[in-house]
Amino acid sequence: MDVEYDVIVLGTGLKECILSGLLSVDRLKVLHMDRNDYYGGDSTSLNLNQLWKRFKVDATPPATIGASRDYNVDMVPKFMMANGALVRVLIHTGVTKYLSFKAVDGSYVFNKGKIHKVPSTDMEALKSPLMGLFEKRRAGKFFLYVQDYKENDPSTHKGLDLNKMTSKELISKYGLDDNTIDFIGHAVALYKDDSYLSEPAIETVKRMKLYAESVARFQGGSPYIYPLYGLGELPQGFARLSAVYGGTYMLNKPECKVEFDDEGNVCGVTSEGETAKCKKVVCDPSYLPEKVKKVGKVFRAIAIMSHPIPNTAESHSVQIIIPQKQLGRKSDMYVFCCSYSHNVASKGKFIAFVSAQAESDNPKAELKPGIDLLGPVDELFIDTYDRYEPANDPSSDNCFISTSYDATTHFESTVMDVLSLYTKITGKTVDLSVDLSAASAAEDDF
Repeated sequence: MDVEYDVIVLGTGLKECILSGLLSVDRLKVLHMDRNDYYGGDSTSLNLNQLWKRFKVDATPPATIGASRDYNVDMVPKFMMANGALVRVLIHTGVTKYLSFKAVDGSYVFNKGKIHKVPSTDMEALKSPLMGLFEKRRAGKFFLYVQDYKENDPSTHKGLDLNKMTSKELISKYGLDDNTIDFIGHAVALYKDDSYLSEPAIETVKRMKLYAESVARFQGGSPYIYPLYGLGELPQGFARLSAVYGGTYMLNKPECKVEFDDEGNVCGVTSEGETAKCKKVVCDPSYLPEKVKKVGKVFRAIAIMSHPIPNTAESHSVQIIIPQKQLGRKSDMYVFCCSYSHNVASKGKFIAFVSAQAESDNPKAELKPGIDLLGPVDELFIDTYDRYEPANDPSSDNCFISTSYDATTHFESTVMDVLSLYTKITGKTVDLSVDLSAASAAEDDF
């Protein structure tokens, strides 16, 4: 191991693998290590035997739910926005050639005790049962303004400066009621809580445009796509990319102790008595626990079912967002479902997840509103994990630590963390102005 690397990456979670890929493409000398003997870290996918080993140590999966190898159960389930940042990174790096995707059937929001399809255009707003007749017209006008808005064309701004105006001020110009604001902010713009209302409206408009453009991309029922065989394919795709560009991978490396020089700068990583020298370290919070702080906890229910989620038009893959106000919470709850049609379960089986930022000490009770939407379940597991974020100054120690995965069921916040870390490491920004047609799509595989 007597070689000096530009960067040593510790952990093969999705964030670390994307960074490893991006840095290798930049021709940096990268060594990527993981204490586990599998890819994915916290964001791995498990087969049935692994799932039971994790949650029901002494039991074995019942034969009635199918073969273990048919299952790929994500530990951090998230869909990708079709025109979103992760798809752009996949195209920018060429990882699309290692993966196959399929469009997600449905995007729904929970409102006043019912599940509704999320409208994303003026025409869909006019048809939506979420609103009364007059509210539909007001919402339609607002969606039309957002659709027509172009940041570099003042004639589309209608005299409004969205960099100075808050989201609340913009929405109030259209007279929309709290109910409409709730689904627009949380199920279209995908904010996790209501703090966005006091921030500049430009970001909300950009997020709404991304949602609508992603829906239009595949002419499907949602703006989301998802890899065949689950998210475990993503870290492996980026690992292959890194290897193509000369990155070195080592799994099953115990300890992985980060070494520092007398000034407190990282200088290498030791495993099994050997030290690899480096200038910078990238890792998940578990590798440098003394340099992170706990910022919360995520509760997640994992259900294996024999049917789609009721009231979602028989969708084989679907996201349902439950905005915080609907449950009197401080943050949203998320329901995610995928199935055998994405090759993540046995024929006729569905996997559903209910995720939330913990606001109590009782995960099952807290997740109940989401679990109740699922209908009968064959098996139910409850997972909890702490969330950490870096507490160090990377400019003084050259340690670049990712933030733990949040409760959201889409990738936008995850990719923002990756792109921010990339800029801190390299001083550059990733060029995401890519040709989106390089990842084609349909109802079928692409």
